[in-house]
Amino acid sequence: MLAYCGNVIPKQSVNMADVARRTGVSIATVSRALRGERGVSEATRLRIQRAADELAYVVSPEASKLSGGATGRVAVVVPWIDAWFYSRILAGIEHELRAADLDVMLYCLEESAQRESFFERLPLRRKVDAVIAVAFPLTAPERARLEEMDVTVVVIGAHAGEFPSVRIDDELAARQAVGHLIRIGHTRIGMIRTVDPEGQSWEGDIARVAGFHAALAGAGLADDCTVTVPWGIEGGERGMELLLSRAEVPTAVFCHSDEVAVGALRTLRRAGIPVPAGMSVIGIDDHPTAELADLTTVRQPVGEQGAAAGRVVVELLGGREPAERAVVLPTHLVVRGSTARPPEL
Repeated sequence: MLAYCGNVIPKQSVNMADVARRTGVSIATVSRALRGERGVSEATRLRIQRAADELAYVVSPEASKLSGGATGRVAVVVPWIDAWFYSRILAGIEHELRAADLDVMLYCLEESAQRESFFERLPLRRKVDAVIAVAFPLTAPERARLEEMDVTVVVIGAHAGEFPSVRIDDELAARQAVGHLIRIGHTRIGMIRTVDPEGQSWEGDIARVAGFHAALAGAGLADDCTVTVPWGIEGGERGMELLLSRAEVPTAVFCHSDEVAVGALRTLRRAGIPVPAGMSVIGIDDHPTAELADLTTVRQPVGEQGAAAGRVVVELLGGREPAERAVVLPTHLVVRGSTARPPEL
């Protein structure tokens, strides 16, 4: 027998993963089907129920209760906690969950070793009712581990397969930024692209690259002025140095984030190049420093993403299907003083 929080759960030799393998669907789909939740076609539901019957698998009422709202706790998993993006996200999540009388358990996994250990041991199993993964590039094994928990999972900042998600359209945000530069007359536009120093691939970064290329292609402009640097202000400084060393210097630069753009502005200031008279610079995020730097940017609703994810969790734990399982929040161009028509116009 397995005991948890005073409840006794009969141990089964067959589990939900076995049913998922038999039917060729995810564990999350099996869970929803066997609990009668929406989001599963009738044909798939019948196929899953047939497989469960054949394997003599049943959903334990006690286990279902434990995974469906008995603890009053929600785990929030973040890669960092000291960056403004994550603190704003957490504030939005906490506001919604507190209003629903739910507590937040925070797991900060900064190093790859911490992350591997966390998902291997998964210490939050059966200690929470839901998990919110914030801007985490989940690997296939990590997704599988979350599915095995059989609790509500919501992902912020990425597509999430069958998990509910909240994000912005990063490709559209990049196209909004580059489109602004094109509309005011720039034809030589560079990009300072950023990469994770640990080599992880982030969906948002990939989408922003795609948006940059799509905007230039749509306008019939040359696309040969990209540099790649590590994240952060220092990366932005180095990226602008590389662009200024080119034979043909761009008249405008799209930066992957406002922090990178701030670094780029530093380099321009040191080089004596006026902004925007000598060079236009634009970022994405509307970081708190963007207004101080008079930086034109594309605003993403950071706190609102956390709040939206919190509301999705509350809906699901209350047994209600949210209006949208894949929420995409809008981004908006914020024009300040770092962009203007190119010098020759």
